[in-house]
Amino acid sequence: QVQLVESGGGLVQAGGSLRLSCLASGRTFRSNAMGWFRQAPGTERTIVAAISWTGGSTYYTDSVKGRVAISRDNAKNTVYLQMHSLNPEDTAVYYCAARHKPVLGYTKAEYASWGQGTQVTVSS
Repeated sequence: QVQLVESGGGLVQAGGSLRLSCLASGRTFRSNAMGWFRQAPGTERTIVAAISWTGGSTYYTDSVKGRVAISRDNAKNTVYLQMHSLNPEDTAVYYCAARHKPVLGYTKAEYASWGQGTQVTVSS
């Protein structure tokens, strides 16, 4: 198992930026593809972005393309989600997830380890 701890959430005005971080420990981090998911009240948890273990492949859901960048620093066992031009529809709890495979995953079922989540609230 990989233990994951998210940080960096908070309250931001529409148009603002946030950078989320996810620190991993435990099982070897470098062999894991990583993902960021989000869940708003009353909705399902859905993928925001994903990154392969090398960082060479990334995926973004359509609603965040051009506004969000996922990256990782394997030396620091950390994955990041840089978000710009935030809008109220981005308000959700954001979860970091680790996959026990090195290649991208796109659904919740493909990820084995989850963090506790960090709240992002965007005010209009």
